[in-house]
Amino acid sequence: MMFHSALPISSRTRFARVVATALLAVLPLLACAAPPAADALVAGTDYAVIADGAPFEPRPGKIEVVEVFGYTCPHCASFEPALQEWKQQQKADVNVVSVPAPFGGYWIPYAQAFYAAQSMNLVERTHRDMFRAIHEERRLPVGGATPRDIAKFYAGYGVDADDFAAAMTGKPVHEKLVAARDFLSRSEVEGTPTLIVAGKYRVLGKTSEDVLRITDALVSRERSTLAQQKK
Repeated sequence: MMFHSALPISSRTRFARVVATALLAVLPLLACAAPPAADALVAGTDYAVIADGAPFEPRPGKIEVVEVFGYTCPHCASFEPALQEWKQQQKADVNVVSVPAPFGGYWIPYAQAFYAAQSMNLVERTHRDMFRAIHEERRLPVGGATPRDIAKFYAGYGVDADDFAAAMTGKPVHEKLVAARDFLSRSEVEGTPTLIVAGKYRVLGKTSEDVLRITDALVSRERSTLAQQKK
């Protein structure tokens, strides 16, 4: 899957274009394919094992799926609709957690904004709209956005702009960013979007569909593990 990082993205080769064309012929079959069995996945190809990994927000009886994202990341904006559709199909034991990547620079204000919005119960109403505001409507810049600029966006959802800007730079949000940075570091996350299952597995799929199929298989694996532990 394409992801946003500090590394340059290589241009597609002629071979890749030929393969992509060939895949179009079998796309209907792939769309109907079942998720791969957990024991059919290949470590190092489909996922990476996180040494001594742990969930970001552990909850008893829940299988955590973390999405590491950035509002400024165009690949995250493209992935978001598919992720939300996938989320709606999950069983009650799956807990999907969004973690904004505080990589530095222009990533920081928008990570602060996410946690400030979370503290005011605004994420459900504003999450998709924030992606649109940056990548489609161009109402907010990728780089150079100040807390005041971002607060004006959230003021459209009924909060005081001054209060929101203050929350972005307050201690509770700072502590959230530190926790997110630590989680990304120990999970060896280098780009966005990245999915992490149960704190144990970092998904390595090449396309959005591939990522979600692998995630399904890893969730099934973790569900079996939890069932065995209850016996």
